[in-house]
Amino acid sequence: MSSPVLLLSGVTREHRQGSSVVHALCGIDLAVHAGELVAVMGPSGSGKSTLLHIAGGLDTPTAGQVLVEDRDLATLSAAAGAAVRRRSVGYVFQDLNLLPSLSAVENVALPRELDGVRSRLARREAVKALEEVGVADLAHRFPDEMSGGQQQRVAIARALVGPRRLLLADEPTGALDSATGEEVLRVLRGRCEAGAAGVLVTHEARHAAWADRVVFLRDGVVVDQSGPIAGAESLLSTGGAA
Repeated sequence: MSSPVLLLSGVTREHRQGSSVVHALCGIDLAVHAGELVAVMGPSGSGKSTLLHIAGGLDTPTAGQVLVEDRDLATLSAAAGAAVRRRSVGYVFQDLNLLPSLSAVENVALPRELDGVRSRLARREAVKALEEVGVADLAHRFPDEMSGGQQQRVAIARALVGPRRLLLADEPTGALDSATGEEVLRVLRGRCEAGAAGVLVTHEARHAAWADRVVFLRDGVVVDQSGPIAGAESLLSTGGAA
């Protein structure tokens, strides 16, 4: 088997709160291969978002190793780390982070333009990504001219644009109705089947059912890994999702 697109080995993240230490993650081991979508579930405060931020190089572990496409993020310069995040990693944040002064197509094209892709090509790629999530007609609208669900789909298009090998999504369907949410998950699933690796944080068992594996976190520790349907039902039966 080829090397995983994402490899977390012994990852621990500690935060100091006054004189006390909070363990957000404790010795996490996780490998996600090309073609695989992994769902991460667990109660609020279990470390799900922290895991996602560390996986994408937005936060650094207190201990352990994070490899993205065999590159150890801890050994990279600031510029090289930023390049990995632009070229290899697509993020969907809970708070979207769309730039209000840019249109939808400009928001989606921006990571590619920052990476040196010619503007015309970046725009073409952006329009294709907007088409994938069903909002190509919003290409020239600004965020304040869109509904929350439309903004969410533009943010997802930005995560999908270009040849991203690792997709990290934090509750990507939160602002969407059921039908649109299912369509977005179908797009993410399709990208993984085309060769990307995906990590999806969700509290919805029906969304976790799209994944190949479900990883359950509790108090920063992986307490179980299982197939999607049985695993999600197990979490719900214990009242874990929050």
